[in-house]
Formats: sequence, C-alpha cells, structure tokens
Amino acid sequence: MTGWSSQELSRVENADELEIVPLRADGTHRSPTPIWVVRVGDDLYVRAHRGRTGVWFRATQQQHEGRISAGGVHRDVAFADEPDPALGDRIDAAYRSKYGRYGARYVDPMVADAARAATLKLVPQ
Repeated sequence: MTGWSSQELSRVENADELEIVPLRADGTHRSPTPIWVVRVGDDLYVRAHRGRTGVWFRATQQQHEGRISAGGVHRDVAFADEPDPALGDRIDAAYRSKYGRYGARYVDPMVADAARAATLKLVPQ
C-alpha cells in the first residue's frame, strides 16, 4: 500500500500526539517518542521543537525510516525533509490551529525558525 488513505489521514489528524520510532543504524527500532503531528492537504508533517539538534530528529537522520503510531494508525514511514519554504507557512498555520489551545508558550517554538528547519514529511511505506 502506498500513500495515506483518507481514513488514516483523518485518524492521525485527529490524534493529539503521534509516537515516532526511528530506526537505528543497525535496523532496530528506538524507543517511541510522543510528538505533535499536523496534516496539510494529503500529507502529514512533524517538527522538532528544538530544531535539528533534537534527539528524536537526529535519530531520523540515520536511516530516514521508522514507524509511527497515532489514532490507531500504525505505519512504516520514510522521513523526508520538507524543502519548500512556501509550505512552511501552511504548516505553521496547521500547528497554530490544531494546538493553539495549549497557548503560545508551546506553539511558538513549533513555528519558530529552528523548528521550521526540522520539518519532516511522513511518507508511508
């Protein structure tokens, strides 16, 4: 199966958190880390609030593969850098809309330059 089904997209979009499990260099899975996830169109995105130096983000850069779980959806994924700066504004808006109830203290780091530079697209495998 390739691509996200509409049901998967909805379930992940409606989940408050996603568990990300990057692969280690030896192919074993790391421990799950709960993070925020947003949907933009038919794609899912995650960001590291500490930027590219964050532990889970650095782990995604070893194999660029892993697993995610959210809203009852469990999928193997590839972690792809999102190079389109224009899409950054749409991702920012998605974070503000979905997580705004937590306040600026938590949302502002997710839309700051460091987090924007650590944006990954989740590509289902």
